[in-house]
Amino acid sequence: MRPTAKQVAEAAGVSVATVSYVFGGRDGRVAPETRQRVLEAAGRLGYAPDQAARSLRRGRTQRVCLVQGSFGGVPTEERLARDLHEMADAQGYSVVTLTVYSRARAVAAADVLRGGIADGALINVSGEHLTPDLLASVVSTGLPVVAIREGEVPPGCDVVRVPEADACAEAVEHLIAQGRRRIAFLAHRHELYTGRPSGRLLGYTRALDRHGVDPARRLIVSGADDRVAAYQSVTELLRSPDRPDAVFAASDRAAISTIWAVRDAGLRVPEDVAVIGVGNIDEGLIANPPLSTVGPLRHDCTDVVRLLFDRLRAEEPPPARELVRTWSFLRRGSA
Repeated sequence: MRPTAKQVAEAAGVSVATVSYVFGGRDGRVAPETRQRVLEAAGRLGYAPDQAARSLRRGRTQRVCLVQGSFGGVPTEERLARDLHEMADAQGYSVVTLTVYSRARAVAAADVLRGGIADGALINVSGEHLTPDLLASVVSTGLPVVAIREGEVPPGCDVVRVPEADACAEAVEHLIAQGRRRIAFLAHRHELYTGRPSGRLLGYTRALDRHGVDPARRLIVSGADDRVAAYQSVTELLRSPDRPDAVFAASDRAAISTIWAVRDAGLRVPEDVAVIGVGNIDEGLIANPPLSTVGPLRHDCTDVVRLLFDRLRAEEPPPARELVRTWSFLRRGSA
């Protein structure tokens, strides 16, 4: 016979309400030692809450939704997903994922979120597919939303800002200060089709503008979305009589492929071609030479994920909050 909350309460010497608080994600009301006692009693008895029944009583799904711009393979997105899954597990939630890589996918995702697929959403989508109007239509339903976004957000939505442009501009200015004058930018596809530069591309153009670099000397090509595309793009650039003397790649994966392409062309990094990436992934530390990069000093995303669960646990919707995650330029051997 399945153990009950009452049996757990008796074994732990607490009330049934306390057991409900612990397993209902409201354990802020419970002393840590009491919470531990409840969990130990539940473990001994093999108790697990009936999620389906609890969801029906509350009118909730016990799910949160992660909305991302790719199917995986991006280290920073993978870390965000992992931290969300871990906190969701601890709070008794499951995670569903929606991928937005086009305008049509953005419209479909907004429809699904408005339809109540989840109790809250963490949105991490680059580019212009998820417009402010679409985001506002989701938030207007009362769904708790945390958006990682540089653009505008509707009232009632928590926002996480990542000031990529400033740190990227610093990296490009470092290249200019070294005397590099033919600096290529290896872009993500979505960066090539935006109405105006933003984020990483904005940092690149801002630095060149600040130093009066002739627009005719700018090289902006695709290739940052995957390793093979990066290698092929850089190989083509290096065949030009007026080849670049530096490459600023919009992802570390693309920057590591750039190092391979430069070396395979019989050139040296950084003497002939300096290379800088974006993301500060661990793999950059074992590149040869170690990769100079722009990114966060730490990859822990629990502060971002906690914003969402704070909203889910609140009795009343809290005021909108803004979290800024600092990025830095990390100079290593490749530049």
